[in-house]
Amino acid sequence: FLGAGKPPMYGDYEAQRHWQEVTYNLPIRQWYFNTSDNNLLYWGLDYPPLTAYHSFVCAYIAKLINPDWIALHTSRGYESQPHKLFMRTTVFVADLLVYIPAVILYCFSLKETSTKKKASICALCILLYPGLILIDHGHFQYPLSLGFALWGVLYLSYDWDLWGSVAFCLALNYKQMELYHSLPFFCYLLGKCFKKGLRGKGLALLTKIAGTVVVSFAVCWLPFCTDMEQIMQVLRRLFPIDRGLFEACMFSSPHPADKVANIWCSLSVLIKIKNIVSPQTQLKLSFAVTFLSLLPTCIKLTVQPSLRGFKFALVSCALSFFLFSFQVHEKSILLVSVPVCLILNEIPFMATWFLLVSTFSMLPLLLKDGLLLAYAVTTLAFLSACVASFSILEKTSAEDLQLKPFSLSLKGYVSWFKSFPKIVRSLFLLSVTLMGVLSVMSAAVHPPQRLPDLFPVSVSLISCLHFVLFLVYFNVVILWDSKNSRSQKKIS
Repeated sequence: FLGAGKPPMYGDYEAQRHWQEVTYNLPIRQWYFNTSDNNLLYWGLDYPPLTAYHSFVCAYIAKLINPDWIALHTSRGYESQPHKLFMRTTVFVADLLVYIPAVILYCFSLKETSTKKKASICALCILLYPGLILIDHGHFQYPLSLGFALWGVLYLSYDWDLWGSVAFCLALNYKQMELYHSLPFFCYLLGKCFKKGLRGKGLALLTKIAGTVVVSFAVCWLPFCTDMEQIMQVLRRLFPIDRGLFEACMFSSPHPADKVANIWCSLSVLIKIKNIVSPQTQLKLSFAVTFLSLLPTCIKLTVQPSLRGFKFALVSCALSFFLFSFQVHEKSILLVSVPVCLILNEIPFMATWFLLVSTFSMLPLLLKDGLLLAYAVTTLAFLSACVASFSILEKTSAEDLQLKPFSLSLKGYVSWFKSFPKIVRSLFLLSVTLMGVLSVMSAAVHPPQRLPDLFPVSVSLISCLHFVLFLVYFNVVILWDSKNSRSQKKIS
C-alpha cells in the first residue's frame, strides 16, 4: 500500500486503521474534534457518520482478534501480515455484501440483457472494471458509497422510489462526494412528481420522498444532534473549503500522484490561478462553472424524467463535478466511471473507451502505489472482455453511439457523418495507443531533470482532454434523446 512503513502518515491504509482506533476508543462526541487523544492532523475523520460507524464495526471485530491493532496511540503505523489480511477481508466483505450484489441484480434487471448469459456477461465486464479494483484493493478504499448508490439506481428502476431514496441517503452519508450524483436523483424524482401532478399523486409522492430523506438523515446523524456545535464541526470536517481550490490537485506539488485530470489543474499549467485569484473567488468561480455545465442536463431530466435519461444524467453531472468542482481528487473519477458502467450495455464502445481513460488518468497514483503490473493486467483483461462480449469495434455507427437524432438534425450540413464510424474507430485506436505508450514511458523512462513531472502532467492533460470531449458527447446524447418522450408514458 502507498505509504506503507513510511512515517509520519503511512498512507491511506493507515487512515482506515486509524479511524477504527479513534471510533472504538473515543466517545462519539470526540470523533470529529481535535483533542489530546485525537489529533485531526493525523488522519482525522473527514467523512460522514456512516463511515465512522463502519469503522467502529470493523474495529469491534479487530479488537476480538488482536487488541493491538486498534490500541489507542500505540497502534499508529501498525503493519503485520495478519492485520493486512484482516483489512483486505473487510474490503472484500463490503464488496460481497453491497457492491457486487447491486451490479449483478442491476444487470439481470435490464431489458436489453434478455437472457441470463447476456446479463452474466454484462455483470462480468462491470466487475472487471480495473479502476475500482485497483483503488479498492490496491490503494485501499471501501466501495460502500458507490454500492449504496447502485442500489438506489436499482430500486428506482423498479419504481421503488422510497427505497431508492433511502439507499442514496446511505451513500451520501457514507461519503460526501456522492453529491456528484445528488442532482440526477433529485431531478429525476422531482420530475416524476411533476408528471403525476402536484395536486394529486405527485404531491403525495413528493411528501413521502421528503419524509424518507429527512428520517434517513436523522437516523444517521442522531448521535451528533446533541448540540449544534457537534453538527457544525462534522460539517467543517466534511467541507474544508478553506484549503482552497487546489487542495487535491497542485501541479506545483512535489508529489506526482497529485496531478488530477480536471480543468483547474490542467489550466494551472498555463495560468497560475492560485496566484491571481483569491480563495473565495476560486470557490465562487468553481461553483458557477460547475452549475452552468450541468444545468441543461438537470432541466431536461426534470422536464422529461426517464430511467434512461436518469442514468445518462448520472454520468454527465458527475463528470461536470469532476472537471469543474472544488477540491477534486484523482480517485473521484470513479464517481463518473460507475455510472458509465451502468450504460455499458447501451453504448459499449464509448463506455469502454471512457472506462479505459478513467483508469489511465489515475496512472501516477497507481505507479506511486506500485501497482504497474496490476494496472496492466486488469486493463488488458477488461479490454479483452469488452471486445469479446460486446464487439465494441463493430458498434461505432451514429445509431450505435446514440447520435442518430443529433445526426438527423445536422442532415445536409455535416457530410462526414457517412464516414463517422471509421473516424471514431481511428480515434479510439489512436487514443489507446497513446495511453499505452505513455504508460510504458511513465514506468520505464526517466523524465528530463528540467521537467521532473513531465509524464504525470502529460497523463493528466491528455485525460482531461478526453473527459471534456466525453462531457460534450454525453450532453449531446442527453439533449437530443428522442427516447425520453416514449419513456414518459410509463412514468405517467
